[in-house]
Amino acid sequence: MDRNDLRIGDAEREQTMAALREHFAQGRLTHEELEERLDRTLAAKTARDLASITADLPGPGYRTPAPQPDMGDWRAAMHAHRQQMQEMRHAHRDMRHAWRHHHPRRRHGGPHPIVPLLFVAMMLGLFFGGFGVFKVLLAVWVVAVVASMVRRRIHHRR
Repeated sequence: MDRNDLRIGDAEREQTMAALREHFAQGRLTHEELEERLDRTLAAKTARDLASITADLPGPGYRTPAPQPDMGDWRAAMHAHRQQMQEMRHAHRDMRHAWRHHHPRRRHGGPHPIVPLLFVAMMLGLFFGGFGVFKVLLAVWVVAVVASMVRRRIHHRR
C-alpha cells in the first residue's frame, strides 16, 4: 500500500490548517480560498487528500510522516522529538510575527499630560490665589479629565 493512501488524524489536519493560515497571512490565499481549503482539510481522510490541498503553495506543505524510529533506539527518538519541537517553535514564532504585522499595537493609556499640570496649578491657585482662582482651575481640570477619558475610549474602540 502506498503511504499516501494511509488514513490521517487530527494532528495532520491541524498541521495543514496552520500552514494554510500562514499562507493566508503571507497574502498567497484570499479569504474565500482559505475557507474552502480549510473545509477540504477537515474533510480529508488520507495523506494524498492533504497533499492535494497545498500542492500549489510554496514550502513543504503536508509531508507524509517518516517511519517512527524503533522505541529501543532512544537517541533517534529524542532527536526526532527535538526536531519536531524546533519546527513547532519556528511555526509559532512565524505566526506571532504575522499576527503582529496585521495587528499593530497602539498605546493610548493614561491621562493627557496637561491633566497633572492643571492639578498642580489648581493646588497652587488654592494656596496662593484664593478660592476664586481654585474654582476656575477646578473647572478647567474637570473638563481636561473628561476630555482625556473620551479620547481614551475613542482610541480603545479602534
